[in-house]
Amino acid sequence: MSELKFSSESLAVIEKMMARYPEGKHKSALIPVLHLAQAEFDGWLSPEAMNAVAAALKLQPVEVYEVASFYTMFNLKPVGKCLIEVCRTSSCWLRGANEIVEHIEKKLNIKDGETTADGMFTLKTVECLGSCGTAPMMMIGAQFHENLSYEKVDAILATCKTENKRKTYFDNVNIDQY
Repeated sequence: MSELKFSSESLAVIEKMMARYPEGKHKSALIPVLHLAQAEFDGWLSPEAMNAVAAALKLQPVEVYEVASFYTMFNLKPVGKCLIEVCRTSSCWLRGANEIVEHIEKKLNIKDGETTADGMFTLKTVECLGSCGTAPMMMIGAQFHENLSYEKVDAILATCKTENKRKTYFDNVNIDQY
């Protein structure tokens, strides 16, 4: 296994995150640091990435693996530059989320859980994203896309394709807030 290391910028952010908590309680920063690792290390958490998190937070690797494998917001296998997370719970389902998923599957020629051949898009159905009043909705990186229609989805996918940029939970986040 090769060793991954955080950039100096990310290490500075991790130090700020850890400083929020009393000595010996650095594990409290684990979830935001996992998000940071996922953003820095190609959108997913390889064992090497999780080991880098453990080293940065002075934790045992198993403590990191337990959390990363529990939450569905962490990807334990490679994903496309744009991870399309479509809500499939009650409100979204009632307002057409299944049809939106089918539309995306046909448009991108992939199924739920798959990545396009060019590595651009991964489709994932998820539980509630907390936007029931604007269903159906999906999330790409940190951006919510609500009141979806086929035309809206097509425009969003076209924009993502043109931008050709990895989308993460840290998009549009002011790192200085940490």
